[in-house]
Amino acid sequence: MTGDFPPHHDDRIRIARTCTLFTRLMATILGNPSESERREQFVAIETQLELAEALIRGDMKEVQTLLQSTLERMGLGPEELDEAARRILQEFGDGKSPNVLDELGLNIEEEDVSSELPQPDESFPDTETEEDTDKDDSGELTSA
Repeated sequence: MTGDFPPHHDDRIRIARTCTLFTRLMATILGNPSESERREQFVAIETQLELAEALIRGDMKEVQTLLQSTLERMGLGPEELDEAARRILQEFGDGKSPNVLDELGLNIEEEDVSSELPQPDESFPDTETEEDTDKDDSGELTSA
């Protein structure tokens, strides 16, 4: 690698921290006595670095490909991902597939699951959150 070292202090700190992290990572992997596990760890870190590089470049097609191959190596095929996405949408979603799932190639069918979402318990008293309070000029907390 050639080039000028960036003059900005924060850039230099980021470079030092990244190099330190990479060095610790290599030491951890090389310290593994199992050859097969070590190879798997190198493949995993290579894939994650490729993913980071693709994200930085903004190449979402490559990000999708790398994520899918990583998940498949973990034993999560399209069927398992579809089921997991459906469960997440039923539990936490608004009934529609989030764009990120579509971009990852999970191919979730658009379906309305909002009727299956838990409804708020009317008998449970409202609680005040930090967002509901403001400080007046004296510094005292007041309810909004």
